[in-house]
Amino acid sequence: MELNEKAEIDTSQVDDRRGSGGGGGMGIPIPIGGGRGGIVGIIIAVLVALVGGGFGLNALGDGGSDQGDNTSLEQKCSAQDALEQLDCRNTLYVNSIQAYWRTAMPEVFGQQYQPAKTVFFSQAVRTGCGAADSGVGPFYCPADHLVYIDLTFYRLLADQLGAKGEFAQPYVLAHEYGHHVQSLLGTEAQMRRQQQRDPANANALSVRLELQADCYAGVWAKGATGTGDAKGQKIFKSITEQDIQQAIDAAEKIGDDAISKRAGRPVNPNEFTHGTSQQRTQSFTRGWSTGDPKSCNTFGTGS
Repeated sequence: MELNEKAEIDTSQVDDRRGSGGGGGMGIPIPIGGGRGGIVGIIIAVLVALVGGGFGLNALGDGGSDQGDNTSLEQKCSAQDALEQLDCRNTLYVNSIQAYWRTAMPEVFGQQYQPAKTVFFSQAVRTGCGAADSGVGPFYCPADHLVYIDLTFYRLLADQLGAKGEFAQPYVLAHEYGHHVQSLLGTEAQMRRQQQRDPANANALSVRLELQADCYAGVWAKGATGTGDAKGQKIFKSITEQDIQQAIDAAEKIGDDAISKRAGRPVNPNEFTHGTSQQRTQSFTRGWSTGDPKSCNTFGTGS
């Protein structure tokens, strides 16, 4: 993967709340859905990573939001060494993902794309879905249409789960923006209604939602080299097969079965909410191979 050092980093697509105290000093343990409350330590930190719809957050209460301060980020990302900075690179990834959907969504689904900011936070944050801490991993909140991430998650992903490749990072963000697309299209709301009507299949429906977001991430990866900044300059100079393999490796590492095994617990498909390692890698690969968002219909008959 090679980013274009001349690409303009649009920090307005990020809300930097690091150091803002937005979480109110919260040290509350995050409730884990699907009967997983016994998992501790690093497993909790990654268990609900990439959850998307803010699962488990409402139970904490303390909703609302805080306003970040992008001053420092703006200065950093306008410097010559901007691409050496983790937060600036991730801001550029967000720019690329949204640039892709701004074009693809009306072309494919006939609906205009509505931008969503990514919130950078440290330790804890208040959201429209309730209060959360870093233990929930990156997530999308459909109530406020924001993506949330504590960037230290990437260290956990690399050091504890072994997904060390750089392209794991834009994969994570592209997955969360896949949830934003689902929210805009009404897929997420429809899935929630189905869960209410058929609670016995609530987890299976959640898996379909997550796998579709993985597929959307693969679709973005296929079109990423065609995305540009506000001036039309390309954001990515190149994306290699090695980069794609890094994303696939990350998807494999966070499969429900892989996390259960790492936690030393029995693998119980009835508890899955995100999909197995095989399912997640296949979904991302389908998106990457086809480059077509319509190939990601995980809710179709027989899918």
